[in-house]
Amino acid sequence: VDATSRGTPREYPHTNRRKPSKVVPAHQPPTHSLAISTTVEMSCCVCWTCVPQGTIQVIQQRGKFQKFADPGCHWVIPCVCQEVAGALSTRVQALDVAVETKTKDNVFVTIIVSTQYMVLRESSRMYDAFYKLTDSREQIRSYIFDVVRSTVPRINLDDVFTTKEEIAIEVKNMLEKAMTEFGYTIIQTLVTDIAPDHKVKTAMNEINAAQRARVAAQDRAEAEKIMVVKAAEADAEAKYLAGTGIARQRQAIINGLRESVVHFQQDITDITSKDVMEMMMMTQYFDTMQHIGSSPGNSTIFVPSGPGAVADAAHAVRSGIMQGNIGAAATIGR
Repeated sequence: VDATSRGTPREYPHTNRRKPSKVVPAHQPPTHSLAISTTVEMSCCVCWTCVPQGTIQVIQQRGKFQKFADPGCHWVIPCVCQEVAGALSTRVQALDVAVETKTKDNVFVTIIVSTQYMVLRESSRMYDAFYKLTDSREQIRSYIFDVVRSTVPRINLDDVFTTKEEIAIEVKNMLEKAMTEFGYTIIQTLVTDIAPDHKVKTAMNEINAAQRARVAAQDRAEAEKIMVVKAAEADAEAKYLAGTGIARQRQAIINGLRESVVHFQQDITDITSKDVMEMMMMTQYFDTMQHIGSSPGNSTIFVPSGPGAVADAAHAVRSGIMQGNIGAAATIGR
């Protein structure tokens, strides 16, 4: 058979005869077998896949798992039904889930739970992560919803803020127990935010402000009380000291008057002690009037101006002294 005609009879033009076939010697192999072999080799093409760092690709053959492809370049032979079925990320992944739930005191809050997780690098675990679980993020989200909505309704709103660590630990324990079966490990779970309704926040702030205002008022009243008590103590001490000073002053005046009377009687014998006393009291009276008149703020002083004014003044002073003596005697008699 002619290789160029590929075994097809070739006719001469304008005749019914065919061209004679070429005779091939027995020791020469037929050329068409080589062409067929070349055709088979050319139809079996080879491809490759480049796996980026931090990723594992899954290679399947005829729909069945064959191997995991690490980062780098790998051959894929489509003619034997090899294909890249998908990829797994070996990086640490983060998932933030916002869960709205109700507390024990019937307040709705939104809790943000952040979860960091990654695929285990064991072959069996990566197999489970790829073939057992369709959507890992949705599965983790479902477990977080379940744990938070079963835990927070047993806690009051004020206690939610103080027990968020316990909530995060309970969520992590549940996720580790469930996701290990699917080839994932939970690195950390955090409660990053607790957000009540805006009106609830405002009410809580007002309650806190009222409590602080009450404490401030109590402290202010206590400070004013201390100031009043200290002022009263200071006033009492001042009055005591003033009274002591006045008593000493009067004692000194009396002693001075007594000595003056004694000396006056020694020098002048025809005058009685009563006359000397009246004269000294009048002198004291005029000194007092002079002091009042010279004090600042006093612009007018009304004094008796009649002829008997001096005698009336002396009589008034004498009556005052006598009444004081009678009162002192009555006090001593009691």
